[in-house]
Amino acid sequence: MTSIFLLVIGIVIVTALVGSVLFQSLTPINDMILSPLEQKCQQIANEGYKIHTLYPTSNPDELLESDMKRLMYLDEKWIKECVSILPADSIFSIINNVDRNFSYGE
Repeated sequence: MTSIFLLVIGIVIVTALVGSVLFQSLTPINDMILSPLEQKCQQIANEGYKIHTLYPTSNPDELLESDMKRLMYLDEKWIKECVSILPADSIFSIINNVDRNFSYGE
């Protein structure tokens, strides 16, 4: 009877460990949870980066007027709502996310 009890306890412990390992392997480690403000800033940065990718070697004077106005609007919004409020590590994290997302085509 004691050996059956110890066997059951061993099976429960092994099952819990295997379940924990599977859960950790399925959970992405590098995905960080963004606050609503950080998500908004991520969207602003994504929009601005999209415009920059349309004109990779152009000077600001060579942009279409509508794109230039949109880029200036996004830049002003980025400075007022993101750079002036969020800590530097959040800003750099957003910048790295934008670069990584566009580099890997996500």
